[in-house]
Amino acid sequence: MLGKVEGDKEDDFKKNWHGHVSAVTVAPQFRRQGLARSLMDYLEEVTIKRHNGFFVDLFVRPSNEVAINMYKSLGYIVYRRVLGYYGGGGEKGAEDAFDMRKAMPRDVNKVTVVPLEKPI
Repeated sequence: MLGKVEGDKEDDFKKNWHGHVSAVTVAPQFRRQGLARSLMDYLEEVTIKRHNGFFVDLFVRPSNEVAINMYKSLGYIVYRRVLGYYGGGGEKGAEDAFDMRKAMPRDVNKVTVVPLEKPI
């Protein structure tokens, strides 16, 4: 797993501290043993206990149904669709991304995970 906690400006929800999953991968022979869940749990714990973050987010291809279902089972929701995220700048064959999020305890009212209606 490659993850981080990022953000700034304590008074601005959109730029506030949150965990971000850059990548999660488990070798095929070790899949379906709960390793990805353990890694996600650890990043969430760091986000909560060390940084008091509002949410954890990640980007995933809409075609990656296995990953989407795993993240949903962990409590993540599709927050928004990001147009052309994979492949960049309107290139032919570019694929969108789902920005998935999960609220952390600091976000009592879960305002950081209210899904956006329009893609960006």
